[in-house]
Amino acid sequence: MTDTTIQTSGQVTAKVETPFQRFRAEFFESRIAATAFVILMVIILLAVLAPWITPQNPYDLGQVDVLDGRLPPGSEAFAGYTMWLGSDGAGRDLYSAILYGLRISISVGLASGVIALFIGMAVGLIAAYSGGRMEAIIMRVVDLQLSFPASLVALMLVAALGKGVDKIILALVVAQWAYYARTVRATALVERGKEYVEAAQCLGLSRMRVVFRHILPNCLAPLIVVGTVQTAHAVSLEATLSFLGVGLPQTEPSLGVLIANGFEYMLSGRYWISVFPGIALLLTVASINLVGDQLRDVLNPRMKK
Repeated sequence: MTDTTIQTSGQVTAKVETPFQRFRAEFFESRIAATAFVILMVIILLAVLAPWITPQNPYDLGQVDVLDGRLPPGSEAFAGYTMWLGSDGAGRDLYSAILYGLRISISVGLASGVIALFIGMAVGLIAAYSGGRMEAIIMRVVDLQLSFPASLVALMLVAALGKGVDKIILALVVAQWAYYARTVRATALVERGKEYVEAAQCLGLSRMRVVFRHILPNCLAPLIVVGTVQTAHAVSLEATLSFLGVGLPQTEPSLGVLIANGFEYMLSGRYWISVFPGIALLLTVASINLVGDQLRDVLNPRMKK
């Protein structure tokens, strides 16, 4: 939609903004949020384009040379290209390894967040609309899930299931779905008592249509905020599991594996092996959190100044 104007007696009197334009203007009012959004978009773009803008595929053992191990930033690799961020102990180019690691971290965070969102959304809506014993049983399960730290739940599941991207995604989904269920249930309880829901029920609409066509759209704003925050949490949790050695294997290094690989060399002066992946992880998680905080302020009218 484009801007429209209201004309009276041939004179332009007002300019009307579309909801998207209003949302965009309010979101970019904060310079910190705008900077974080730009940084996040750059990180995602670099991760997507990693196969085309990196000199090495760190997952291809045929391209990794042990003779290039622990080279400082700016050194020339045995293959002839420059390692601008240095290399790790296995001879991987850190610039290439970081971008490939970002691909895994972001994809794992998004995949686990989306799956957990749909599961938690369905469970929360069922609990809020059903009420009674069904709601009590569901919410006690949610409370039981939330009583354990998410990192502990994910650690136990990954330790039992084994290493791999699919195992990490499953563990993160189990650790996160309860947060979405609690959020949706709280919002849906408020919406269930409003007049438009009573009107839809009086019209004889089915329960599924009332829940998913009327109540759910009004629960999306807090879901978006929680989803953004939980995505950042999933990225950091995946890095934590990989750092502890129960996440991804050494042949598929994520940011957590890269940080762990350089941890033993920190005291010897080879700081770049852990520091540069740590900076990439910090920028990713911080930018997602700052964008989520601004979304909370914009989407929640009570938070507006």
